[in-house]
Amino acid sequence: MKEVRTQDAVGQVLCHDITRIIRGQVKDTPFRKGHVVTEEDVPLLLDLGKDHLYIWEKDENMLHEDEAALILESLCRGEHMVPSAVREGKIELTADCDGLYQIDVERLDAVNGIDEIMIASRHTNTAVKKGDKLLGTRVIPLVIAKEKLKQAREAAGPAPLARLIPYRFLTAGIITTGNEVYYGRIRDTFTPVVKEKLSWYGIQTTAQVTVNDERERITAAILEMKEKGIQFILCTGGMSVDPDDRTPGAIRASGAKIVTYGAPVLPGAMFLLGYFEDGTVIAGLPGCVMYHKATVFDLVLPRIAAGVRLTKMDFVRMGNGGLCLGCEPCRYPDCSFGKGC
Repeated sequence: MKEVRTQDAVGQVLCHDITRIIRGQVKDTPFRKGHVVTEEDVPLLLDLGKDHLYIWEKDENMLHEDEAALILESLCRGEHMVPSAVREGKIELTADCDGLYQIDVERLDAVNGIDEIMIASRHTNTAVKKGDKLLGTRVIPLVIAKEKLKQAREAAGPAPLARLIPYRFLTAGIITTGNEVYYGRIRDTFTPVVKEKLSWYGIQTTAQVTVNDERERITAAILEMKEKGIQFILCTGGMSVDPDDRTPGAIRASGAKIVTYGAPVLPGAMFLLGYFEDGTVIAGLPGCVMYHKATVFDLVLPRIAAGVRLTKMDFVRMGNGGLCLGCEPCRYPDCSFGKGC
């Protein structure tokens, strides 16, 4: 840094905070370290008694923190994201719509592995609302070598690190299984819970049918809903290994390709997910979905609503963070459940 006349500091970067104190009226910091001096600043600086300033010497191989923050923001921002103004070398991105937020964790780690650079993000596969904060970027020092930003670009690659996928308008059909419900022995309390969860993501339930525990009846109901063009078919109940629980076999008999029957998540270990060739989604929901606020169903539902096709590896990764601690009162989604996947 070097000392210069205030009038000669226009366009230069301050190396120190400048405070203003007027007894009984004001005490603030109108100019902070890192501020780029403008023509309009000069009169106020002189009024504050600052005839000279310490500024960073220009270096064609260095970038000011604000310039660097803009570069980092450009590496992160995908569609449906709104950047904040640059402040002290920091930029934040917020959601411009409801949807599923994803961050490429491997590439994020590669960028954060570069000294003097940071990107702090929400967990990947998070359901967000319009206006929610998504991530923040900044560099650590006031000025940073251009070479570091070049490394960040190479680590990030050509595609944005983050993406926000708006929810699609899906139609759903619910097949309630079980002799006890079909013959009126007990009231169906499962379907209302599922309908409410679907509605959170704009998924409209357009069909619902109750069948007994005969595998052929369940399979026929699945195929009938598929024939009607329903995009998301859900079978409730009959998902355990008991002899009378025949829903998994009925789903297999429908011709759907099963991604997983079973997930390393508690509650929700007996969950089933599959797809038909035309992209129709089918799920088998274990009974825990009916009485637990958060289960594996809540972890996969935002991805299904956004049209993201899940794989077996997606479920494998759910084991990290897949244990619900059963807190009272339940704080989901503001807790650790599902945050590792």
